[in-house]
Amino acid sequence: MCKETNISIDPQPDLLQSYTDFFGNTVLYFAIQKEHKRLSVTVQSVLEKNAPTSQNIPSDIAWEAVRALLQEPGAANIEVRQYSYETGFTGSTKEIQDYARVSFTAGRPMYSAVKELMQRIYTDFDFTQGFTTVATPLKEVMLARKGVCQDFAHLAIACIRSMGLPARYMSGYIETMPPAGQEKLYGVDASHAWFAVYIPGSGWLEFDPTNNMIPNEQHICIGWGRDYADVTPLKGVILSSGPHELKVSVDVRRTNS
Repeated sequence: MCKETNISIDPQPDLLQSYTDFFGNTVLYFAIQKEHKRLSVTVQSVLEKNAPTSQNIPSDIAWEAVRALLQEPGAANIEVRQYSYETGFTGSTKEIQDYARVSFTAGRPMYSAVKELMQRIYTDFDFTQGFTTVATPLKEVMLARKGVCQDFAHLAIACIRSMGLPARYMSGYIETMPPAGQEKLYGVDASHAWFAVYIPGSGWLEFDPTNNMIPNEQHICIGWGRDYADVTPLKGVILSSGPHELKVSVDVRRTNS
């Protein structure tokens, strides 16, 4: 739960507007219509996170049954089904479909299949910063067997959607823990990505293939969508005749309150 948020923008925007997007995320839109050499956006939030409680996982519901249930009429199913379709970031290939089928065998419980897929991505792919960019297609990630959290989330989503099932992209941050006996450093946390699947009776359940874990109180979600493009933390258009440089720093720290 977000208890407090303060957003500082320098220079002062000429236009500032907050709204809720199609997926239910809160978005802040701003425009600066005067010349400036530097743009600074600082967001400070106070969150309350509770330790996750045990979930009533419907382990006996096969993934084929979930797919069939979500095809039934109803507004709720329509809302969930929008996460079943391919996007530019989650396009399927034969290699991706074959990779997915290893976990999604006939009659296998949905939760078990997704959890194994998460574990396989963690084992089969190396976390390698700098190898991919936002524009790197999944077929290259599959071939090289390496990437970053965004790639692994997109890969898992592509696999699940190739089986006709919904999966959504989760964007946010994760609290990193220092080695035993060492003090936590400032600015060492980074934006993170994971995914969620919908299981009737349990709702959206989250999985983190980068760390091979079920997201817990260390994961902080800022929004979700069909892929990265729907929930980019900061995006926009800059009109400039010269070069520019982007610097990003994230810090997650626990308070005593």
